[in-house]
Amino acid sequence: MIGIEWIAAYLVLGIFVGFMAGLLGVGGGVIMLPVLTSLFLSQGLPTEQVVHIALGTSMASIVMTSLSSMLAHHRKRGVRWDLFKAMAPGVLVGAFAATFLATILSAQALAIFFGCYMLYASIQLYLNKQPKPSSNITGTPELIAAGTTVGGVAALVSIGGGTLMVPYFTWRNIKLTTAIGTSAAIGFPLSVAGTIGYIYNGWGTPNDLGQSVGFVYLPAVIVISAMSMLFAPLGAKVAHKLPVKVLKKVFAVLLVILAAKMLIQVLSS
Repeated sequence: MIGIEWIAAYLVLGIFVGFMAGLLGVGGGVIMLPVLTSLFLSQGLPTEQVVHIALGTSMASIVMTSLSSMLAHHRKRGVRWDLFKAMAPGVLVGAFAATFLATILSAQALAIFFGCYMLYASIQLYLNKQPKPSSNITGTPELIAAGTTVGGVAALVSIGGGTLMVPYFTWRNIKLTTAIGTSAAIGFPLSVAGTIGYIYNGWGTPNDLGQSVGFVYLPAVIVISAMSMLFAPLGAKVAHKLPVKVLKKVFAVLLVILAAKMLIQVLSS
């Protein structure tokens, strides 16, 4: 039976993830993976399992929030559904295939990859710059290739893909608001494919947590998902009242610290 102290930890994590996602537009995966890794290590999970279960649990926790975000951007007419339809097959294949790669990689290798990605994401967030528009999208093959790449990387670090997709769309001459909305929509099939992959690849793998389906720890998913969906609208509501540009820089530094802490814990365990 899960202890009340762990439920409380997942409640706090879900609140923070949801609020920051609404406030800064930052996906929850970048927060959840390092924090869940620390929590699972504290719960006694072996090092060789901890990152895999954190990846699966984090990915499953963003399914409902990504669905909510997709619908919200659709209501604002911010989604290019033609781009979504062209990229979706690649995203699905890339995300699902990446879970097989994650399964054969060690926890240490996954932690190092996440640390490198977090350095990129933090710099992007700190500078708050998008690439200059260059040329238009060449066609469906390019979109499928881009979707496969984004889906694969996103599943390996358990994110919705926005930090990769928005710069790509902007570079390809897509208006920023449309790039954000379309990226948010693509995050839904990506998170679903990643979740299914982590369930499949972790099926039958015993762990000390119990109440898991594959590499997905259900109590954490339920609590984090519920809290993040409740508090994301609050974050969005207060965004115009707070110095968001300053907060983004502070948050970028926090992400680097979380990633470094995760690396130290996993590599030293």
